[in-house]
Amino acid sequence: MKKKNLNPERLVNVPFNKTQCGVDFYINTGYSSEICGVLTENPTFKTDFFEFFFFRKANGFLVLNNKRIALHDDMALLLSPHQQQEWHVEEDALEYTFLIFREDFMRTFIADKFFAYRLLYCYQRDTPPYLSPVSQPLFRECMQLLKKIKQELQHPTADSYNLIVAVLYYLLLVINREYASTYHLPMDVPKNNYAYQFKELLEQHIRKVQRVTEYADMLHISRITLNHAVMAQFGVSANHLLKQRLVEALKNDLLFCNRTISQLADDFHFSDPSHLMRFFKQQTGKTCSQYQSDYQNGIYE
Repeated sequence: MKKKNLNPERLVNVPFNKTQCGVDFYINTGYSSEICGVLTENPTFKTDFFEFFFFRKANGFLVLNNKRIALHDDMALLLSPHQQQEWHVEEDALEYTFLIFREDFMRTFIADKFFAYRLLYCYQRDTPPYLSPVSQPLFRECMQLLKKIKQELQHPTADSYNLIVAVLYYLLLVINREYASTYHLPMDVPKNNYAYQFKELLEQHIRKVQRVTEYADMLHISRITLNHAVMAQFGVSANHLLKQRLVEALKNDLLFCNRTISQLADDFHFSDPSHLMRFFKQQTGKTCSQYQSDYQNGIYE
C-alpha cells in the first residue's frame, strides 16, 4: 500500500496502489498480519484514501494532524484522506482488521457526490475520529461485512462491484449511526446540500478563500442561509468550520513545507505576516515558532 520513503524529513504522500494491494478496485480489506510494517514504514505520511482500523489488540499511539490519539483494544479508528499521520506502535503486537478505499470507488454506483461529507466522522475535526470501545454487536457486524467484501475481492464475478459498494454503503451508515449516538451529534434529514457543498469547497479553496461570505457567493446563497445550513447539519457555525480547516492547513505547511512566515502569508493570502501570526496564536494558543518547536520535541496536542 505504501511506497518507500525517499526523504525521512518530509511528509510522504502515499497513493492507493491497486497493484501493490492485489485488488482490481480502489478498496481492500484484510488483517494486520498481511501488512505488518506498513504503518511505520514512513515516519510521517498522508494518504489519498480512507483508512479504517478495527483493533482487537492495540498499543502505543497515533499522532494525527499533531493530535495524540491513544490506541486501545476494541477500538475503531476512522481516518479520512489527506491527514498527517505518525504511528508510534509496535506493529507485531497489534491485531486488527483494516478497510481502505478511495472515495471515488463509490462514485459510479452512488449518485450522491456529497455522501462522504454526510458521514459525521469524515472530514471533520471537532469530535475524535474513533469509537472506543466498540460494542461487541457492532464489532461482529462490521467483521461480517468486511468478510463479505473480502470474499468478493478474492473471487470476483460480473456483479461483484455492485455488491461490494452496497455492502460498503451499509457499513459506513451503520458506523455513522453509532458515531452520532456516541458523540450526541445531529442526524436530521438535510433540507439541502449547502452544508456539504461548503465542506467540499473548503477542501478545494481554503488556501485562497477565507471568508464565509465568499463561499456563500460560490453557492449563490446568503451568508445567513449558509450558516443556518451548517449549524443544522454539524452543530457549529460556518465560520468555525472555516477557521478549523484553515489552521489545520497552516499547521501542516509550518511543519513540512519549509516556508517562512512571510511566504506562508503570501500562500494563504494574508495581507501581512503579522495577521497570520495573530490568527495562529488566537486559534492554537501558541506562536508559530512555539508550535514548530513543540512538534520537534515530541509535544503534541
